[in-house]
Amino acid sequence: MDRLPVFPWDRLAPHKQRAAAHPDGAVDLSVGTPVDPVPPLVRRALAEAADSPGYPATHGTPELRAAAAGWLARRHGVDLDPAAVLPALGSKEFVAWLPTMLGLGPGDTVVFPELAYPTYDIGIRMCGAEPVASDGLTALGPAPVRLVWLNSPANPTGRVLGADHLRKVVDWARERGAVVVSDECYIDLGWEGTAPVSVLHPDVCGGSHANLLALHSLSKRSNLAGYRAAFAAGDPALIDELLGLRKHAGMIMPAPVQAAMRAALDDDDHAREQKERYAARRRVLRAALERAGWAITHSEAGLYLWAAHPDHDAWGSVELLAEHGILVAPGDFYGPSGARHVRVALTATDERVAAAAKRLEALAA
Repeated sequence: MDRLPVFPWDRLAPHKQRAAAHPDGAVDLSVGTPVDPVPPLVRRALAEAADSPGYPATHGTPELRAAAAGWLARRHGVDLDPAAVLPALGSKEFVAWLPTMLGLGPGDTVVFPELAYPTYDIGIRMCGAEPVASDGLTALGPAPVRLVWLNSPANPTGRVLGADHLRKVVDWARERGAVVVSDECYIDLGWEGTAPVSVLHPDVCGGSHANLLALHSLSKRSNLAGYRAAFAAGDPALIDELLGLRKHAGMIMPAPVQAAMRAALDDDDHAREQKERYAARRRVLRAALERAGWAITHSEAGLYLWAAHPDHDAWGSVELLAEHGILVAPGDFYGPSGARHVRVALTATDERVAAAAKRLEALAA
């Protein structure tokens, strides 16, 4: 499709080959895909629900929606009617199709962060609306903004937007009748500084979820990327609108995955253990990168380190690290202002993280 750019990770192929040529194999820190086991309680729930011959509910089971609402209340201080929860087949699907599902098209403007996950832009282009990458809403003037994407904690930078910042965005959008959707897939992975807060928290929205949606994923929290387990929550009217469309389109989460997702949301112990694994890997990688000359900016939350080297731009860093068997993502995948940074994922085994740290020692000498 001429209206869509080349898939970014295809451009990494030669560097991936270079990294794979290392005598001890590649350490792939380019994509944030989980590598740790799916929690046993989640696998048991999936297996026990495997005999599911009938069509599942597009809205999800009442038990799943109650588990999602319970998790939001317990972990993030959000009071929500379980009816205002809608399962999604992974958060990427929801991000890509939301502008279309909301009926946006030519003449509509959608705003997303200047440094952002590429799928926001792709979804806007797919429906024919106008994508605007901007962190300064007041500079947009009279543009007919219909939708504002937020991402906190952010991919790729790990930046966290505080409640005051989020509240200003919500107030700005409500004055214009725009919908705000906050992609909060990394909300459980705060490390330092400002604690991540949901757009649905009363300190942000004043207790009203009108024109607001939050998007959550279990890919990182519970290692369920392979299950495609996510959900949206917020404004009951918006959820009803999306539910009706998804019923027509057959966008239904399989029943066994619904059962597995419920089990994962009801249990905090496995998520705490997984976070501790990522924290340990983060400490090792951050120290090794800094010793080797990279400066870490933001990165106070999420699954990535946002790193810049004084002597290399993004692709220069990619090339240098690939020569040492380490594959990372260039920052310009996420927008022009990322041209001097690389994104380094924490999603590798302890053994591979240790291997990367050892290889970085050669660059620190």
